[in-house]
Amino acid sequence: MPKKVISVEHLTKQYNLGVIGTGTLTRDLERKWAQLRGKPDPYTRIGQKDAFESVGESILALDDVSFTVEQGEALGIIGKNGAGKSTLLKILSRVTAPTSGVVRVKGRIGSLLEVGTGFHPELTGRENVFLNGAILGMKKAEVARKFDEIVAFSGVEKFIDTPVKRYSSGMYVRLAFAVAAHLDPEILVVDEVLAVGDAEFQKKCLGKMGDVAGEGRTVLFVSHNMDAILNLCNRCLVIENGIIKKNTVTDEAIQFYLNTIQGQKSTNNKNILFQADSNLTNHEIAKIIKIEMFDDNGIPKPFIQTWDEVIFRITYESRQEFTNGSFILDFSDLKQNRLIVLDSGLRVPIEVGTHSVDCHISQFPLSSGEYFVGGGLSNSRMGFIDKYKYDLGILKVHGKDVFKLGRPPELKRMIFAIDHSWDRFR
Repeated sequence: MPKKVISVEHLTKQYNLGVIGTGTLTRDLERKWAQLRGKPDPYTRIGQKDAFESVGESILALDDVSFTVEQGEALGIIGKNGAGKSTLLKILSRVTAPTSGVVRVKGRIGSLLEVGTGFHPELTGRENVFLNGAILGMKKAEVARKFDEIVAFSGVEKFIDTPVKRYSSGMYVRLAFAVAAHLDPEILVVDEVLAVGDAEFQKKCLGKMGDVAGEGRTVLFVSHNMDAILNLCNRCLVIENGIIKKNTVTDEAIQFYLNTIQGQKSTNNKNILFQADSNLTNHEIAKIIKIEMFDDNGIPKPFIQTWDEVIFRITYESRQEFTNGSFILDFSDLKQNRLIVLDSGLRVPIEVGTHSVDCHISQFPLSSGEYFVGGGLSNSRMGFIDKYKYDLGILKVHGKDVFKLGRPPELKRMIFAIDHSWDRFR
């Protein structure tokens, strides 16, 4: 039976707004004296709200949050800015204390929360590696055994004996992640800070986090990158205004989150790639009025991943009947290069009124990226009844590591992800 390594029960974090220190005792005393006399804050800048006006106000960064995490699990945490994600990680990492509730953590935590967290700016990269190891309770010899691996992963070999205050934010993150991931934490906690690094290093980090989870250790990952969450995490929390709105498998959590940020309350609107006015004009005989996505069970599908099974439903309206209609659905890159053309052939009857036809794809082949969705409606006698348009909508394909290479196929590297195998012949 899997062991619970994190248990959070009714966790609440409240911040009381008010006056913070000015930096010197003299100024703090002047500010307090002004407050006691009912005078404005003498150090409020022009155009800034008087600090005294916020005294007594409070905000709930986290509100009655409860969940558990098992050993070896990769848990994603998503939500809008200000939802409470980073606050939650800081409490789990013991950077800040909860207002109420219980947090139980079993195991050593390696955290990467903010650029600069855990590093002393005056110390060199080398000294900070050993400092972090000591903070994690490791002996100097243990850190020394990992040192070369950490430096090689970070790519900052030339600057390892330079004070980190001279590092760029990218270099800082590279070394900080390498330290957090390689010093054998039982629990690895990573915030959105990875966005500072370049794309290649982000892939490297995601691969390393996958390795950590594969070794039976636990990963908590906050990100706005849905592709990264999908590829790394098997379960996901959706946090909104300090409250857990969803705690479920990653696909369902992301669907819920995307629907929330798009403001789509009706289930009929989750999956629409294109929608037009359904009223035919005087010169129109027939036209496509909607293109939607569904999964193989007929459930609306608000996003698609590489190799997903998907049904594209084309809804049309016609004032005439045609026995040999033809539907075209295609996908182009953003430079209008047609990549996939799906043609029904002249064998679909077009009926009077509003009707739908389905195009079923068992394994959608496009790599992660954005594509134009095009379509048209034709007849053997009249040609295009509804003129073909390449840009009826935009389809965003989310990556999935279908080849088990540690990274999903991406448009900049390959267009199509074709299922294949390799055999060696002697």
